[in-house]
Amino acid sequence: MHDTYRTLERLIFDFLEGRNILKLEPTKKAELVKISELLISWFHENQRDLPWRRDYSPYKIWIAEIMLQQTQVKTALPYYRRWMKRFRNIESVARASAEELLRHWEGLGYYARVKNIHETARILVNRYGGRFPQDHSEILGLPGIGPYTAGAIMSLAFNEGFPVVDGNVERVFSRLFNITTAIKGTANRRFLWGTAKELIPTGRAREFNQALMELGALICVPGNPACEICPIVNHCESFKLDVVHARPVAGPGRKITPIEVSLGVLVRQEKVFIQKRPENGLMGGLWEFPGGKLKPGEKPEEALVREFCEELDLDVCCLDKIALIRHSYTSFRVALHAFFCRLTDPSQSPKLRAAVAARWVTTEQLDHLAFPAANRKLIKMLQT
Repeated sequence: MHDTYRTLERLIFDFLEGRNILKLEPTKKAELVKISELLISWFHENQRDLPWRRDYSPYKIWIAEIMLQQTQVKTALPYYRRWMKRFRNIESVARASAEELLRHWEGLGYYARVKNIHETARILVNRYGGRFPQDHSEILGLPGIGPYTAGAIMSLAFNEGFPVVDGNVERVFSRLFNITTAIKGTANRRFLWGTAKELIPTGRAREFNQALMELGALICVPGNPACEICPIVNHCESFKLDVVHARPVAGPGRKITPIEVSLGVLVRQEKVFIQKRPENGLMGGLWEFPGGKLKPGEKPEEALVREFCEELDLDVCCLDKIALIRHSYTSFRVALHAFFCRLTDPSQSPKLRAAVAARWVTTEQLDHLAFPAANRKLIKMLQT
């Protein structure tokens, strides 16, 4: 689905590139110019002091935009600051190990992004001397960078006239122009990208794109938009019709799948056993405690014994239950039964059938490795 979405974005942007697809009446063009002016003026007075806005470094913009995908600014900020403290430039990312990058990303999810960041950093070092090229098509060809991120780098870092359409912009435009159909539809996405491009004042892409996104983040918010202090409220069609709260129109809701999992903390000589997930696939490259999904009618203890046998060829017995940990991801909700367990025969050795690596480590050493969020909750319990 993600690849399909990126392909669609590329097609839309290719369609828009170099064209003015909005054939507007002079009065409408004048209104768009006024909206742009009002937004930029409001932004100068109300913009947040965000670290990537201090010097508009292409590297800082890049990392910030990747982190902010599906993540709010207040959530991403601690991760961003920690990342920048350790990885001060593109070269430091390129030299780092995948393990260290994952550990600094842990908690943000979507771990394939880290692999793309690593690959892109190495390309930038080897091909461009550790700098971003000031060319949209070249940036768009880098791993993990689609039209949105490429547009953000070109407009925010280089002040070039490329549009940026994120969830905030979608919401603002859906209300401003009273879009009555599902906002994610193909026709609407074409309209959004075209309008965003049309609205950019010459030489002011950096200010305008940020103003539009900032308005969606601070004023035109999902639940209770502050229409009374919105700088463009007099131009908002949804406000005039009193349908602001009915916009944007959502498409089919995302199905959330409940998953019940049993997980074992296998202890031997004051160390615990962990294994590493394959690089490709869900949460690739992260470490985890062994376990797996419960089958219908199966008890958590039974599932744990079965999973150790199937995945590691180890015969274990369950000891005390540690906790029932609940954690929600984008498309599924996990109920994780965690147990201490031990080998029935201490001489057994694991045979890795799904994992790509395994270790016996102390609980202190767990802090230096990257784990899925639910596993990290368990680690904190073990360390208290």
